[in-house]
Amino acid sequence: MTVEITSHEELRELLGTPMPRALAKDRPVLHQRDRDWLAASPFCLVATAGADGSCDVSPKGDPPGFALVLDERTIAVPERPGNRRADGYRNILDNPHVGLIFLIPGRTDTLRINGRARLVRDAPWFDDMVVKGHRPVLAVVVEVEQIFYHCAKAFLRSELWQPESWQPDALPSRAQLIKEVENPAESLADLERHYGPQYATTIYT
Repeated sequence: MTVEITSHEELRELLGTPMPRALAKDRPVLHQRDRDWLAASPFCLVATAGADGSCDVSPKGDPPGFALVLDERTIAVPERPGNRRADGYRNILDNPHVGLIFLIPGRTDTLRINGRARLVRDAPWFDDMVVKGHRPVLAVVVEVEQIFYHCAKAFLRSELWQPESWQPDALPSRAQLIKEVENPAESLADLERHYGPQYATTIYT
């Protein structure tokens, strides 16, 4: 039998009361250590929600420090050429609330930022976000409302950074997955060539 949780009271009864440290750890402005973390992070996840409540989470990655600190309450995340779906960006236009998680490879804690976002197509500081000669397509400017560090438990439980737990061959290749699941017009051979070694040479164009 499935038993659902249907109230805040029931949820709190099940999970218990947060420790005082957990309740008090979020801040509205960047600390120098937050800046240090962002300078070392090459990857983040950006969560958005549309006006109708539909959600999206999109990965963003570049060399460490790709998220630019504009001031103690504002950061910018660059967008590079991608699949052009723009699911998260369309959400931001309808609902500016976003949540971001910044990772550092090998670290089991993360930096979380929640705030309000807007899309910028150009600004003088785009020059500081050039990678391999390419300026960002656009940038997500996030006004920080809440920032805090998240504990390591999920990463420890998943053994995410433990190479001996990795199974990259547990599923077929990217090209095979696309062919089987999406059934595109391209042949498997064409897809294998597209996602082959040269794929990494086209990620900024």
